[in-house]
Amino acid sequence: MDILKSLGHPEEIFNLFKFKMGGCRTVMPKLDYESMSESLRTCYLYLNQTSRSFAAVIQALDGELRHAVCIFYLVLRALDTVEDDMTIPLDKKVPMLNDFHTFLYQKEWCFTESQEKDRQVLADFPTISVEFRNLAQEYRDVISDICHRMGVGMAEFLEKKVGSMKEWDLYCHFVAGLVGVGLSQLFSASQLEDPEVGRDTELANSMGLFLQKTNIIRDYLEDTQVGRAFWPEEAWSQFAGRLEDLAEPEKLDLALSCLNLLVTDALRHVPDVIAYLSRLRNQSVFNFCAIPQVMAIATLSSCYNNPMLFQGVVKIRKGQAVTLMMEATSMSAVQTIISQYSQEILQKVSQTDPSRDKTLHILALIEEKSAVSQSSLPSRTHHLSPMYLSAAMLLAALSWQYLSTTAAQPQGTGDMQG
Repeated sequence: MDILKSLGHPEEIFNLFKFKMGGCRTVMPKLDYESMSESLRTCYLYLNQTSRSFAAVIQALDGELRHAVCIFYLVLRALDTVEDDMTIPLDKKVPMLNDFHTFLYQKEWCFTESQEKDRQVLADFPTISVEFRNLAQEYRDVISDICHRMGVGMAEFLEKKVGSMKEWDLYCHFVAGLVGVGLSQLFSASQLEDPEVGRDTELANSMGLFLQKTNIIRDYLEDTQVGRAFWPEEAWSQFAGRLEDLAEPEKLDLALSCLNLLVTDALRHVPDVIAYLSRLRNQSVFNFCAIPQVMAIATLSSCYNNPMLFQGVVKIRKGQAVTLMMEATSMSAVQTIISQYSQEILQKVSQTDPSRDKTLHILALIEEKSAVSQSSLPSRTHHLSPMYLSAAMLLAALSWQYLSTTAAQPQGTGDMQG
């Protein structure tokens, strides 16, 4: 039960109630599906089925940009599904990835042999591609270009491992940094953001790298159990003979050292994230970009020096995610959130951790970049008396149980992890 996980965090319980009772519409306005074509409605259905937190923020974007980003997401989800499908032989998968961008202009192309959970975006690709072709030319050019570059990069890494830290950056660039670049170009093409947002590919790349590295770090056990290896060998080989050895209980100290090294590497992108977000002017674009980033730093804080990462998937609480969604709507609020989670990580840094000096250095830089006037901002820490808190929690739990059985879950909020 989601509310029970937030019992020690009364602000999360308040926001869960607020979100369930309609507060979600501040970041997820209801769409007019009746005015859409059948194929476009189907695309939004697939969006809600295949994405998690991204579905919510995509649907909150303004104007025609919303449809362009929805189709961009589904095209890349289809491409990613090909890459992830371990049942497709390499001699078939490599040309598919290299040529995938051409399928956007082939009306009947589809792929019905995938075994992946998101296989419907490949099986019904004609529905997605027809809506792609309905987009304005400036949007089609961006989506096709990014799809081409990403497919070529994915194909390159199918046949080689992620070895050095530089190769980790390159792999993350192909699968996520290019997404940041493409989105930034779509923002500028829509004229909701300045041309500079689309031109500065370095900052846009960092936005994607921060999210991708967070996911790779978090998904260690899930990936290694199915034979996927995305942690860079340059990092893990310092602590183990094989990547999967890090999950062995007797190697826990070494595993945590490796984990902390990678978290530190991911954190070096945060100053760029702050710089990128500070340029945005449109509220819907800001929310779209900021919410996944604050969820990522919250996730990294949960992962840092956490032994549970080698036993399962570490996730932030749903109440925590909802709170972040509702709070991360201004630059000052985002800076405050980043500062607070960087302080959480700081409190966990061990005196003996091999990456300690690098971690402290990047955390100090993040603190400098996220410095805002705290006096004008509400604290996310609430101090309530134990008696009041206990009574409030009991009432909240009973009320939540009642609401859960009488109200429908808001669309697109089933899992807040991005």
